Amino acid sequence: MKGRTKGPTKGRMKGRIIGTVFALPFLGVGIWMLWSIGSTCHDAWQMSRWQPAEARLEAAGFKRKSGDNSDTYEAYARYSYSVSGQSFTGERVSIAAGGDNIGDFQKNLGSRLAAAMGRGERITVWVEPDDWSQSIVDRSIRWELLGFKAIFMLVFGGVGLVVLIAVWSAPGKNDESAPATDDAPWLQNADWQSPVIRSDAKSAMRGAWLFAAVWSLICAPLPFVIYREVVEKQNSLALVGLLFPIVGVGLLVWAIRRTLEWRRFGATPVVLDPYPGSIGGHVGGSIDTRIPFSSANKFLLTLTNLHSYMSGSGDSRSRREKALWQDELVATTEASAGGTRLEFRFDVPDGLDESDAEHSGDSYRLWRLSVRAPLQGTDFDRDFTVPVYATATTSEHLADRDAQSARAERDALQDEAVRGIVRIETHGIRKTLVYPMGSNLYSNLAGFVIGSVFAAAGGYLIVSEGMIFFGGTFFAVGSLIALIASYMMLKSLDVSWDGTSIVAVRRWLGIPIARRAIRPSDFEHFEKISEMQSQIGGKHVMYYKVLGVDRHANRLTLGEGFRGEAGADAGIRLLARELGLGRAKVVSRPPRATFRERLVDHS
Repeated sequence: MKGRTKGPTKGRMKGRIIGTVFALPFLGVGIWMLWSIGSTCHDAWQMSRWQPAEARLEAAGFKRKSGDNSDTYEAYARYSYSVSGQSFTGERVSIAAGGDNIGDFQKNLGSRLAAAMGRGERITVWVEPDDWSQSIVDRSIRWELLGFKAIFMLVFGGVGLVVLIAVWSAPGKNDESAPATDDAPWLQNADWQSPVIRSDAKSAMRGAWLFAAVWSLICAPLPFVIYREVVEKQNSLALVGLLFPIVGVGLLVWAIRRTLEWRRFGATPVVLDPYPGSIGGHVGGSIDTRIPFSSANKFLLTLTNLHSYMSGSGDSRSRREKALWQDELVATTEASAGGTRLEFRFDVPDGLDESDAEHSGDSYRLWRLSVRAPLQGTDFDRDFTVPVYATATTSEHLADRDAQSARAERDALQDEAVRGIVRIETHGIRKTLVYPMGSNLYSNLAGFVIGSVFAAAGGYLIVSEGMIFFGGTFFAVGSLIALIASYMMLKSLDVSWDGTSIVAVRRWLGIPIARRAIRPSDFEHFEKISEMQSQIGGKHVMYYKVLGVDRHANRLTLGEGFRGEAGADAGIRLLARELGLGRAKVVSRPPRATFRERLVDHS
């Protein structure tokens, strides 16, 4: 057992300091905007009792200041007035000092004052009754300016406040009250003190609302800006900016769905058996739900061993996850007092990575249990981060018979899914397994579109702006992404057997580009490899390919596009049956670590 440990107090305090340093600038902007809004409202309330007086304009108009991306305007005036026989001069035009480009207030006010001065007209100003030297031309509240400041106050101040509350109120994954022992390193995590493990559904719901709210507040001024660009400046390209509010609507829908899911199903913790989950043994347990029992409901569970690491450098650093191992099964269900009880048991092979008790730092390992069930109305969707260690223990309460039944049901579903991937054709004694074009169509199509947009942007920068290096980089990277995605979309594979040899032909757009063959008499074993992985709806999906290996160590691809290790096993069963390979041995190779992952692990 690895038993990785870290000092809980030091690590927690370091996290709090970093979080505070990150949050204070945001909170400071929010407080500044709050003070500005409060000062404006207070001044407007005080000025409501000021008295009118006639004034003669001596200078008036508006100033224009050009910036990198926009122009700002500031109305100005100098005027003289008399109160009770005493003469005064004033220059204050509006409550908010300085220029801006929020609406046309500054230009309109400056133009109106300049026109009045040109006609020799007197204007009305408002005078402080207790100090006649204090005066103003326009004492109204500019609600559009207050709204703009309120967005900054809510977004920046909200982010800063939420981060501060989160870092100082959360007990942290490691708590001083949790015993830190080498024999039971999972007890260092405050969430793993018992077999009862709660899901992240509630925190995910709150996070969804926070993200949706921040995004929506940031995008709130965009429709007004786009309206001015399109209507006043005839810039139809600005309509592209509507994508951001549309995304905001999608995020709000997502947050609402997470809320409905939480309200319908509640906490639904998992009770582990054994505790903790075991590498070289079982990861199993039960979940009691509020869902009325029905044998038609199918609950799919996915257990994934993940490596979480930081990617990028400087301001572009972001956290990424890579799946190292994954398995799926269908839960055994039975009626319970509150609804439906789920029971499950995964058989976990040796050699996988243990959980890290502290989920912090640049690199750590974790195990995630996901439970999904399509239901009428809101789907059941739960994720649990569970402790899994190399204890080689087995379940005490989950019978082998039930586990075997669940695996059989899973295998039946996987066999059906594989038949949707492979098309079997028979011509005389020749049998061909066809893996057609269009596998993983949506993810590859998204990659093609993104790559094409990057390439087009790079071409525009080169041709129109003369930015050879910067534009060339965009063009090269985008073109490479688009080419890889198009290859993945348009490739196909034919595997045929004529009784004497197994031949695999790789095609692109139906054109043969590679051909390899092995003799069945030389065939030694199948090999399954995780060739790629993606995130669908925030969930990791590993895709496997299956190789055939002969006694001379020659390899050829016999199948691809199988979802998860269980899907690869289903593909192997099909290949063994259709190619007459019988009960061939199966070897599993783990996914290779990237250079960045290996660098993070050793740093």
